[in-house]
Amino acid sequence: MAKSKPRLSFWQIWNMSFGFMGIQMGFALQNANASRILQTFGASVEHLSWFWLVAPITGMIVQPIIGHYSDRTWNRLGRRRPYFLFGAVMTAIGLILMPNSPMFAAYLPALWVGAGMLMVMDASVNIAMEPFRALVADKLPTDQRTLGFSVQTLLIGIGAVVGSWLPYIITNIFGFNELGEEGSVPFSLILSFVIGAAVLLGSIIWTVVTTNEYPPEMQASFDDHDEETEESKGILDIFKDFAKMPLTMRQLGIVQFFSWFALFSMWVFTTPALAQHVWGLDSTDRSSAAFNEAGDYVGVIFGVYNLVAAIFAMALPVIASKVGRRRTHAINLTIGGLGLISMVFVTSPEMKWLLNLSMIGVGIAWASILAMPYAILAGSIPARKMGVYMGIFNFFITFPQIVNGIFGGPIVKFFYGGHAIYALVTAGIMLIVGAVSVVFVKDADDIVS
Repeated sequence: MAKSKPRLSFWQIWNMSFGFMGIQMGFALQNANASRILQTFGASVEHLSWFWLVAPITGMIVQPIIGHYSDRTWNRLGRRRPYFLFGAVMTAIGLILMPNSPMFAAYLPALWVGAGMLMVMDASVNIAMEPFRALVADKLPTDQRTLGFSVQTLLIGIGAVVGSWLPYIITNIFGFNELGEEGSVPFSLILSFVIGAAVLLGSIIWTVVTTNEYPPEMQASFDDHDEETEESKGILDIFKDFAKMPLTMRQLGIVQFFSWFALFSMWVFTTPALAQHVWGLDSTDRSSAAFNEAGDYVGVIFGVYNLVAAIFAMALPVIASKVGRRRTHAINLTIGGLGLISMVFVTSPEMKWLLNLSMIGVGIAWASILAMPYAILAGSIPARKMGVYMGIFNFFITFPQIVNGIFGGPIVKFFYGGHAIYALVTAGIMLIVGAVSVVFVKDADDIVS
């Protein structure tokens, strides 16, 4: 008979998830500034989503493989920790080099070097991120998993707020407001990425030092979802596991498609959308003070949605205990969708503060997206395959981003007449459709199932 996992204290859960704060600080710097950097290096608005394709493509390939091998790893660092430590080191390198891409101009155009560093960061973030998801499921009993993923979301929010606001703070409070030369990134942004790299490494090391993992034999004794053991075929097992994924995972995949299609649009198109729709700039203006003001303010509002997510994350377990995990997620996605749609009504720099109200709704949805699907999923998959299934689940995050990456730019160019703001409106509608699809998900542990 399977044993129950020991309950962990709040601070044990905090330490276990602390590294995610650094990962998300780097991720937030990338999300808020990658389009701005690539535009500075010469990318056009309709091609931005194609450059961003490297993120979901590398995630689709990397995460299931990392999950598969982390399930089978055990060394002096543990099961999951070797992977997110290596991923953190590589992400830090990418963070430092991406805004400094012009230094390699003698060998390759800065735009291609920047896109390459974006690929390095994305591959490395995926190496680090998936084992963190699996670690929470490894360590916590079922009744603590919503709390565990909520604490993780809180730390994600803290890191993302700091990462999003850092360029604005360095520029406007510490006075590093010099514009870069034509085709170069401002020093404030370069400094922000260097600080992000340092925090990323420090927070990951904290988790590695303070958190132990259960040895394989102990982990097996907790497993109450395992099926009969089958002969392993190595990496080919991933395809077999994909074909045999639980029904709950398939149903959540639909929800994830609409959610992450929307998020990808927001990350890619917010800077050009606001530069055009709010600041009134044309798509060729990429080095002016107004363009950099718009770029910095995107960091501010992205920080707002992450701050809201960090605060709201701690309310999720309470709300879910009252109305159920599925209803909680459906309500939150709807609020986020309305927030994105409302951005179309902000039409001048004098009205820019209203964008922060829009981001409150997005923050509520973001908190839910980071926690609720994983809390629902964790109870439906066997513990010995937690890593590979968490990696496979990433397919439902990466696939919609790839679809958006391929078609999003042409849609903006040919259907929206180059007006990127309508990509954000479409994103809001997609979140609401995702909310409807949550109702049909089977959650065996949901109190209202």
